[in-house]
Amino acid sequence: MGAKERQRSILEWVYEQEHVEVEDIAQRFGVTTQTIRRDINKLCEQGLLRRRYGGVSLPPSTAVRPQDDHQIRNRKAKLLMARRVAARIPEGATVSLGVGSTIELVAQALSHHRSLRILTNNLRVAAALSGNAGLELIVSGGQYRHNHHDVVGPEVTSFFSSFTTDFGVISTGSMDERKGLMDYDVREAEVSRAIIANTRTRLLVADHSKWTLSANCKVASFRYVDRFYTDVLPGPQRGKLPDSVEIIECGQITSAS
Repeated sequence: MGAKERQRSILEWVYEQEHVEVEDIAQRFGVTTQTIRRDINKLCEQGLLRRRYGGVSLPPSTAVRPQDDHQIRNRKAKLLMARRVAARIPEGATVSLGVGSTIELVAQALSHHRSLRILTNNLRVAAALSGNAGLELIVSGGQYRHNHHDVVGPEVTSFFSSFTTDFGVISTGSMDERKGLMDYDVREAEVSRAIIANTRTRLLVADHSKWTLSANCKVASFRYVDRFYTDVLPGPQRGKLPDSVEIIECGQITSAS
């Protein structure tokens, strides 16, 4: 394994565990602690990790209105999913971020990247990323929704259609293995479809509870998803999604965040 691949694996592991000891990292990758410290130095210099307590941890999160953040349903599972998404988005990428509280957590997880171009209609996403001057942030115009802190409408779909991004990240109101992704508001569905249609790699981030809900506005079938990040895939859905979908089960975290 080369240094860059190992550093990416270290980053993803720390995003899963929040804190990892140097000795454990060295043992996992079968290299010396000196080699791991060089990897850690590189990641810390980039602002992706920080040294702490004999190991390495996540950097402080740029939280947006924490009192709202803790009201996010299934927050712990979504937080871990968001970190896994961020760990696989490389520096220099162009990323479209859509609507929803889960996407806000993805933005927070991306807030320590050094060089990204972010396109969004989600004002909470914009706020989460506003403290990092190294990110290029492009925000759509449109009709403002007070309860959601985003904008929707034809201006938003036109906005996303004006670009082709490396990664498009969406969530969804509900899921069905036959019907695919559904939303409660047709305007939200239109935003997600515009992101899907204008990106190279389509990422869905949704926890297991979305299988039990029933929205009625069609977004897209699962064949338009490249990577599906979830906490756990329920038994009834196993083996029923297209083989082209990479399923990343992130599990649950029990420690306080």
